[in-house]
Amino acid sequence: MRFLAALLALYLIRPSLCAIYNSFAELPQNLTFDFVIVGGGTAGNVVANRLTENSSFSVLVLEAGPSPEGLINHTVPFFNIFLRSENPWDWNYTAVSQVGFNGRALHYPRGRILGGCSSMNGMEYLRGSSEDYDRYADVTQDPGWSWNGIQPYIRKNEHWTPPTDHHNITGQFNPAVHGFHGINSVSLAGFPSAIQNQVILTTQELAEEFPFNLDSNSGYQLGVGWEQSTIKHGKRSSSYTSYLGPEFIGRPNLHVLLNAQVTRLSQTASDPPEFLTVEFAESRDAPRLQVTASKEVIVSAGSLETPKLLLNSGIGNASDLAALGLETLVDLPDVGKNLSVMIMLNLAYFVNSTDTFDDVIRNVTRRDELLLQWTETGGAGLLGNGFGSHHIYTRILSNSTIFENSPDPAAGPNTAHIQSGTSNGNISPPPEGHFMSMSVTLNTPTSRGSILLNTTDGFDQPLIDFGALSTDFDIFALKEGIRSAQRFLGTRAWDGYILDSLNNITTSSTDAELEAFIHANSAPDGHIVATASMSPKAATHGVVDPDLRVKGTGKLRVVDGSILPFVPSANTQFAVYIVAERAADLIKAAW
Repeated sequence: MRFLAALLALYLIRPSLCAIYNSFAELPQNLTFDFVIVGGGTAGNVVANRLTENSSFSVLVLEAGPSPEGLINHTVPFFNIFLRSENPWDWNYTAVSQVGFNGRALHYPRGRILGGCSSMNGMEYLRGSSEDYDRYADVTQDPGWSWNGIQPYIRKNEHWTPPTDHHNITGQFNPAVHGFHGINSVSLAGFPSAIQNQVILTTQELAEEFPFNLDSNSGYQLGVGWEQSTIKHGKRSSSYTSYLGPEFIGRPNLHVLLNAQVTRLSQTASDPPEFLTVEFAESRDAPRLQVTASKEVIVSAGSLETPKLLLNSGIGNASDLAALGLETLVDLPDVGKNLSVMIMLNLAYFVNSTDTFDDVIRNVTRRDELLLQWTETGGAGLLGNGFGSHHIYTRILSNSTIFENSPDPAAGPNTAHIQSGTSNGNISPPPEGHFMSMSVTLNTPTSRGSILLNTTDGFDQPLIDFGALSTDFDIFALKEGIRSAQRFLGTRAWDGYILDSLNNITTSSTDAELEAFIHANSAPDGHIVATASMSPKAATHGVVDPDLRVKGTGKLRVVDGSILPFVPSANTQFAVYIVAERAADLIKAAW
């Protein structure tokens, strides 16, 4: 074990951290900054990278957490499965009790670490539908957010990378829709899943309902496609490892301060209001420190911390602020409102096989064997991948009864309501047995929640209300998603393989039983948006203009997933990268 630990240490540590500082005392005190970026997460690191391409711009990134350097669970792709419970590199949020979840007050993991959620998510690279982005362009009256408009940013972001096993990937993706010269790596799995053949056979048996899709990231997502992930040579590719990679972090105009939680923005001008001074601290009890930007402050703190910071800075709903004794400096009623989040549940089945990943989770000895293989081979084997194999995008039938009273919330007729995924195991296996699982995720939620201040202490968690499962459509859609998954697994391809349901949900389960299962077992997926939504420049609703400037202010922008007015019909990692890439160009153009 000592040898393995030493080998891992050598493999995980980058040559140099250069301009990454662990404390304010390490930061050179004679520095001045044109731009201060609040949050070194998925978006913030992109903006920092792109702005410092201009050597005349100086940038400081303030990140609340530490570096993921040397943290094995944040590096080995399969080990993301262990990042769902409370840990020191997480914000460890707990939401308010949810009626839609039978009163459960759920833990909600978010990365409090350099790279943010890109350092701890499931690494799934999913763009969604072209209609998602065309709707963003429509509701903001800015064609730059359209599918065609974002194409250059896809190429700037993505660096397609061969899988670690170098298998023939012909027929598993469409190279014409991918970028090969970007920064963040994307790859197909480098280790075969024992159920991948059954998945492909199902697309042949039920081709009309579950057609094979060569590449779900082409803009047309419906059907079944091979999973693509942000993995590079068997290691996680995050905004930290890519946009702050060794070839970039040595820039003399790029500075990243860790363990610096921002607590408030201070007003520095009044007409229009400017908030160029940033207050932060290294711990709750530490002195409050300040730094001032000369050009802009860019808030990239994520869909939970961004509205909290704006509210604590006097930017938000006047009555909400007054209730906490805060002066309203900019009255923006929609700050923290309109929260939209995907809702997910998991179906697990006993299988007639021992070739599943369940023992990797339950058996430390098996895990160490695979970890040694991963280390010695430079990322190969099971651990160099996530735990999924394919994604399945489906729509509710247009003549379904739900549409008699509920409008279709999808961005268009080629946009999925439900996203499912197949996995050769169960992410929370019981002590005995072997399993396969199938996730069911609502991609087009109509329920809305909110982020409100609990206290005015910047270190306190906000009040997180998902507002989940509060509409008839959301419950109906998840029931249809379960039935769709059952049809998928009911084909001849699975005969003799699937033995029984671990969840006691079967094809004969009634509507009432399915609904009870949904309320008892579903949870918010890691994809929250809309708490600082974009809207047209002249609109009185929303929080930011299409150029991401906070309405009614000067020199203040929000650049993260909170600005998306609707959750895309896919995991949000890709969308946040694209938001940040375009934002960097908008900021450059302004200066």
